Amino acid sequence: MAEIIEEHYVEHYSPLLRLSDYVIGVFNDLPSRKSVKKAIKNNRVLIDNSVAGTGAWVKEGMKISLLKADEGTFKVFELDIPVVYEDDYLAVVNKPGGIPTSGNYFRTLENALPYNIKNTNNYLPKPVHRLDSATCGLVIVAKNKRTRIDLGELLKSRKVKKVYHAVVTGEPPESGMISSRIDNKPAETLFERISKSKDGRFSLIQLSPLTGRTHQLRIHCSDMGFPIVGDKLYNGFDRGKGLFLCANRLEFNHPVTNELVNIKIDLPKKFTKLFYSC
Repeated sequence: MAEIIEEHYVEHYSPLLRLSDYVIGVFNDLPSRKSVKKAIKNNRVLIDNSVAGTGAWVKEGMKISLLKADEGTFKVFELDIPVVYEDDYLAVVNKPGGIPTSGNYFRTLENALPYNIKNTNNYLPKPVHRLDSATCGLVIVAKNKRTRIDLGELLKSRKVKKVYHAVVTGEPPESGMISSRIDNKPAETLFERISKSKDGRFSLIQLSPLTGRTHQLRIHCSDMGFPIVGDKLYNGFDRGKGLFLCANRLEFNHPVTNELVNIKIDLPKKFTKLFYSC
């Protein structure tokens, strides 16, 4: 039998609930109904040391145990990733453009994290949010399950400030807000023009998303009439140097210490080279 990683004893219990309803949030590893059902289906939940089914009723005095998930054979992607910040609970890394954050591939940021981050209690570090494959920049990484859940709540409640910089074609207004609907959901982005190239063909802008839709910044820049350089999907001018979009600043309160974490990195050299060459 696999290792038991968490146990819970039912005390002073009166409501009549099935296991699949009761155990939501009881274990750090099972914060949602979906995760509970998956764990029960995979025979990871025990009642009094016996494998439990979804239809089991919870009674006072029961011992509910959670087994460690079978992670299978894990292969580390040996790619050097700059670690900008790290403590015992989380890290912030600088994802290079051109590799996915995660997914059903080998060459992902997630698979490269164990090669770059100090492990904690044999837990594989996990990114808690995503950047597009073509986008480079800062990604927050959880080093244990509790921190992963807490960081997820911060992201869900919009308590993580994200700032991006992009090089776009043309000269957008000095500042403003882009508001539209993406996938029939509201999407809002604040923007500010920072500088422009000598010939006026390109501008460097700062982007602050107020919502988190897929490709939001790329779509908003294109809709505004100033697509991001290198964005082949949304009509950006292609210089053969990839997408000129970088997530270069993050600000949030640490989920354990509550201290303000403010991380900022320099923009990629290709941004500067483009402005010097034009």
